[in-house]
Amino acid sequence: MPGLRSNSARLSCYFAAAFIVTSPVGIASAQSADMILFNGKILTVDKDFSTQQAVAITDGKILATGTSAAMRKLAGRGAKLIDLGGRTVIPGLTDGHIHGIRAALTFGTEVNWIGVPTLKDALEKVGQAAKAQKPGSWIVVAGGWTEEQFAEKRRPTPAEVAAVAPENPVYIQHLYDWLLLSPKAMEALNIRDDNDVAPGGKLTRDSDNKPTGIIDAGGAALGKIFDKLPKPTMEQQIDGSRKFFREMNSLGITGIVDGGGVSMYPANYQAVFRLWQDKQLTVRVAYHLCAPKPGSELADLQNLTQLSPPGFGDAMLHFNGPGEILIWADWTDGDITPDGKAKLAELLRWAASKRYTIQLHWNPDRTVHDLLDVVEDINKDFPVRDLRWTVLHLYTASEASLKRMKALGLVWGVQDGLYFGGERLQKEVGVEQAKAMPRIATAMKLGLVVGGGTDAHRVSSYNPFVSLQWYLDGTTIGGTKTRGDEEAPSRRQVLEMYTRNTAYMANDDDKRGTLEAGKFADLAVLSADYMTAPVKEIGKIKSVLTMLGGKVVYAAPPFAEERR
Repeated sequence: MPGLRSNSARLSCYFAAAFIVTSPVGIASAQSADMILFNGKILTVDKDFSTQQAVAITDGKILATGTSAAMRKLAGRGAKLIDLGGRTVIPGLTDGHIHGIRAALTFGTEVNWIGVPTLKDALEKVGQAAKAQKPGSWIVVAGGWTEEQFAEKRRPTPAEVAAVAPENPVYIQHLYDWLLLSPKAMEALNIRDDNDVAPGGKLTRDSDNKPTGIIDAGGAALGKIFDKLPKPTMEQQIDGSRKFFREMNSLGITGIVDGGGVSMYPANYQAVFRLWQDKQLTVRVAYHLCAPKPGSELADLQNLTQLSPPGFGDAMLHFNGPGEILIWADWTDGDITPDGKAKLAELLRWAASKRYTIQLHWNPDRTVHDLLDVVEDINKDFPVRDLRWTVLHLYTASEASLKRMKALGLVWGVQDGLYFGGERLQKEVGVEQAKAMPRIATAMKLGLVVGGGTDAHRVSSYNPFVSLQWYLDGTTIGGTKTRGDEEAPSRRQVLEMYTRNTAYMANDDDKRGTLEAGKFADLAVLSADYMTAPVKEIGKIKSVLTMLGGKVVYAAPPFAEERR
């Protein structure tokens, strides 16, 4: 796939696309469709957010959209006709920031607590795994849950875990702040004191000063512990990746922007590369590479990217640039040191000179001025506006910070982390201040590109409709409405965040993200109408038919036969 395109090339593509969209008759006279989806509600997510009845597809791309009668006239001999029965169709969703490659590696071997309603049910899943597996084999819950989702509103205790899996080492991670290890796991990992969970990890102890198995730690320490766990075989990684991407297809996902992340090293990309080589990918992957270790970040990234110019790859998988961990010193919620800031400036200047797109993790608004100072200085020598640099998270962004980001052409990647942690934010900043966070409506009024995503699966669910619901109502998984309606985006804006805006983040907006003529026929037929369903029901929506390049990658009743 080509790298970042020049302005003139983009203008040429824009005018060509505009001609195609407004001239379907001209196309029809020269080309016929091999597939027609009709009798539906097609949300094209074009610049007018137009709604059509049908879509015509040829050679995996959108030929035209319009009325059912007009599109059926475009059907070629033997064309497949699919009656949508009035259902809503949207462009395939793209998660703009997810650790999907990492999640996929262990999807076939982990116990998943995402969406489990009670702690009792969660513990039963661990117990079922213990019965199904051999004694001594690991049981891993690597995240994606919070106690707020459980009816009991609490985390499991070591005793409860040991009771359901007495013969297995068990690893249960909560976000990036807490870990439970069963006695067998503590023994297997040889963990006895705080030095064994450094940097920053701390063992909790009982009244006899013995470790309980609970570890309070941040992402760096938890990543080091996770790296000690037995790894799935390559075949298990490939199988898990295949299953994970199919799971995402069932939720209308046809693309991801992968952020790399903790515990992601070059070898961890081999499974997704294998699926790509074997033409078995069912989502389009734009991936970022993190600095693998502290201290030599720039040299390591320079070495890793020597054979990966901007945009290296194809329409199914391409390298999108460095990220999200560039300098480990800035991957914190604290204040970056002067030395860390200097190293970050050096690395970002190199990335700008190479015209790489980047994703950058940054949480607190109180320190984001350090980042923006650096980018403003680099921008004097290497304009960054067209590089699509994305600042991730930053839930507490002030209007002043957003204005500076807009002036630089930065993208704001807002994940649904506060769906799981809104109550914590209220405690940190106060209930009244939390009502304005995140300032999505303000950002959009300023003209920022705001991209949606989940940051799954260690810290959240990968379900995009859960994100869409949270963007709209600002209510946490525990039922607390933390954000006020003044900062709520509209349904149109939210859908754009997960389609055209995330395609922009992937440098693919000229190919996908909307259902317009000439773009890939990546789409999802929904189980309910996103535009009219009660907001509280949006999180329950799924896809009943997902297509990638006009090919069915997921189908459920009444479209199950379309998989044949």
